[in-house]
Amino acid sequence: LFGVAGKVGTLDALMALSDELAKLDTFTESVMVKVYTYMATALEENDQQKLPDYTKANGKDLRTYCNSFSWDVAKFPTKLSIKEIHDIIAKNLTKIEKDFKTKSNTYNTLRSNLAQHEKKESGSLVTKNLGPLVKEEDFVIASEYLVTVCVVVHKHGYKEWEGSYWKLADFVVPGSSVKILEEGEHAIYTVTMFRKTLEAFKNNARERKFVVRDFQYSKEKIEQQKNDVNNLLKAKNKAYVPLIKWLKGNFSESFVNWVHVKALRLFTESVLRYGLPATFYDISARTKQKVRKENSEKSYTRCTLIWTKVRGLKDQIWVIYRGYL
Repeated sequence: LFGVAGKVGTLDALMALSDELAKLDTFTESVMVKVYTYMATALEENDQQKLPDYTKANGKDLRTYCNSFSWDVAKFPTKLSIKEIHDIIAKNLTKIEKDFKTKSNTYNTLRSNLAQHEKKESGSLVTKNLGPLVKEEDFVIASEYLVTVCVVVHKHGYKEWEGSYWKLADFVVPGSSVKILEEGEHAIYTVTMFRKTLEAFKNNARERKFVVRDFQYSKEKIEQQKNDVNNLLKAKNKAYVPLIKWLKGNFSESFVNWVHVKALRLFTESVLRYGLPATFYDISARTKQKVRKENSEKSYTRCTLIWTKVRGLKDQIWVIYRGYL
């Protein structure tokens, strides 16, 4: 049966192993689907068309691999007992899952941090990072008493702002307001005042629906932000190729292990149903979902049926193994 010739052991042990193999089947499939799903979301847009090439088993497309499946004696020596082979596969998948969590968490952190920076560069002037948008000459720099602030004004409030900004607090410098940027429905105005009046200015501006941005010009800070983004982008790009290579290799590994679990389950169920010697024929088939139940009912009395749907794969495959006397 698929070339499986592992040591069977006692009937009681085989019955207990049947339950363990069912659990291992579910676990192996879940790891495989996690790897596939993450790869599908992690691939850059220009690499999305390569997904079918990255989701193969031992270099074969999944359907071909299933249709031409034979037991991998080098990976899972048949001189071992079925329990020992079970343990090897469980160990393999546990390691893949552990490594997957580490690698995906690391890459997710890079993507999340980069996305936060990119979010600050988008949106309206009310929220976006002002560093790349302003110039040093727009501000009074290194003054002990004076400070320049940026105020976001809606386009319907331009006239009101220009006619009243110096009245929003004492010690606002008349004529100091300059529109330095207009984008969408808002504009950024700079205005200069004495530091001691800044809080009063903020409160009064808020009442008029003018948004005083919490921004102080710092050339060093702006350069640091640029460097942070560049470093994150470099780190993400550096991690990308090894990550995809790992996902590609371990999708194949998990799929191969999963199909071997299917073969083990079929062998075990066949022995439990029909006894020894294990003189069975095996068939792998792909059937349409709507006729699967009908086919299963017709063949159930003559075979052991182990079926599954590879959940999460775009090219969904029904893998059915039947063992006949």
